[in-house]
Amino acid sequence: MSVFPFRFDVLRKDPASRARRGRLHTPHGCVETPAFIFCGTKASVKGLAPSQLKAARTQICLANTYHLLLQPGANLIAEAGGLHRFMGWEGPLLTDSGGFQVFSLGHGSVADEIKGKRCRDPSVQKISEEGVTFQSYRDGSLQVLTPERSIEAQCQMGADLIVAFDECTPYHSTRAYTEQALERSHRWEQRSVEALSAHNMGQQALYGVVQGGVYPDLRAESVCFVNKMPFFGHAIGGTLGSTREEMMAIVDQVTSSLDPGRPIHLLGIGGLHDILQGVALGVDTFDCVHPTRLARHGGALMPVTLCDPAERACIVLKRACYARDFGPLDPSCPCETCQNFSRAYLHHLIKAREILALTALTLHNVTFMNRFLQEIRTALEQDRFEEMRTHWHSSCVQ
Repeated sequence: MSVFPFRFDVLRKDPASRARRGRLHTPHGCVETPAFIFCGTKASVKGLAPSQLKAARTQICLANTYHLLLQPGANLIAEAGGLHRFMGWEGPLLTDSGGFQVFSLGHGSVADEIKGKRCRDPSVQKISEEGVTFQSYRDGSLQVLTPERSIEAQCQMGADLIVAFDECTPYHSTRAYTEQALERSHRWEQRSVEALSAHNMGQQALYGVVQGGVYPDLRAESVCFVNKMPFFGHAIGGTLGSTREEMMAIVDQVTSSLDPGRPIHLLGIGGLHDILQGVALGVDTFDCVHPTRLARHGGALMPVTLCDPAERACIVLKRACYARDFGPLDPSCPCETCQNFSRAYLHHLIKAREILALTALTLHNVTFMNRFLQEIRTALEQDRFEEMRTHWHSSCVQ
């Protein structure tokens, strides 16, 4: 058994909030926090090679256990030498448990859930004490995902940071069901800890997930549970409400009581305003598909001074007003896209449906997010985080 190579150091605390500047040590390098984790769901950040991610100063990426279990399989990734070697990424990696994706099979995306849309058939999943039975979207076969299988797969794939298996309850769940699911999730998380002890060789660190839906007493119960468990870090998951205000009230309650010596991750949140608010409440890392998905829809994240008032925090380059805009996308950005391509050219690529448009805008948005988080870290180091937050607040509501 090797020496446990993980550590989280709090380097500086903001005097006006719970924000903190930290450093997360992993076997594949350090992550300076607050940090953004880019989603490489199927072992690939859509549109970019690992060398491009590195050039954009990306620190850490995420891959999804659910999708990789179905293709190519954890065994094959292990045969390839692990996920780092398989995807050609040398930096830190996080894998989630797969639980959220199983939830989304039955209830659609979080956005659909909030809007009251039921776009998928809940009968495709069955939740029991053992785990979750679901139908593979690839071949229709029935699959069972349990805490043990999730942890075994994550250990086989070899990500640095892994997540305990839990149930993500939808927004419309009753309090009675949410309480039942929370108790089951705690039992699953206990089994996740036990499964890790059977497979881990000191190269994975486990995050416990705080659930409880929109119910403060259940969230408090979950915080108490994860604080008592031997997790390396904590993740805030599940439905966080139907409004930004409701979400931040839940995050505020949870972060105020979590063990301050452990890193805190906010699952699936990546709006600029939400990141600033989350950092102020003590969140250390975030993940979301928003920056890369926005790029695939022709959107470019922009500084406050260049934001499109109609879109907030971005410009949408398919708009006709950019057809003859021969200036750079963002004059202050060092990425290859901004250094070489005009807005007019990017507008043309989008209209022509050229693949280069996806790569160019994804590269810019990844670079933007990394610079944005670096700006937050610098502001924390210089005790001017509140000033930065105020500066961004009026333009980055998404």
